[in-house]
Amino acid sequence: MGHRITRAASHLTADEIKERMKTERRPWVRQHWWIISNAQVSPRKADEIALHTGVSATTVHRVIARYNRLGPAAIEHSEKGGRHHEYLTFEQEQAFLQPFFARAQRGEIATVEQIQQAFEAEVHHEVHVNSIYRLLHRHGWRKLAPRARHPKAKQEEQDAFQKKTSSRRSRQP
Repeated sequence: MGHRITRAASHLTADEIKERMKTERRPWVRQHWWIISNAQVSPRKADEIALHTGVSATTVHRVIARYNRLGPAAIEHSEKGGRHHEYLTFEQEQAFLQPFFARAQRGEIATVEQIQQAFEAEVHHEVHVNSIYRLLHRHGWRKLAPRARHPKAKQEEQDAFQKKTSSRRSRQP
């Protein structure tokens, strides 16, 4: 593919890189140090380094470029994991939900529709209802709002059922 030789900048010596490879417990970071070591000790084409280290040539280019630009911090502090697409930070979400938590403590009911409308006003655009459910789940809310009765239920049948169940509960075994 490419004909250029891939070289790593000399931010660290070869011995320092080997030491970091030995002490690193995260396998993907250890593999990145191995890529850096290969590119520094014996510079060659990215395809050859990729074949030797068991990764793709794209990964070799990406790791070397980040290391050359940012130094050892590029490898140590990888961007793996986390929430990359978020409307608000976790702390901002907590601050947003605080009034709803206070209402819940007083025994008032907060519906998803109310929370969604307030959230959309906060972020200034429409948000899918699943985003609200995930937001509430992240902050420990399980039951969102009780449903008093089924929307298609007949009122007479429900009243009759409640009369039957309330009499059973009053009996002692």
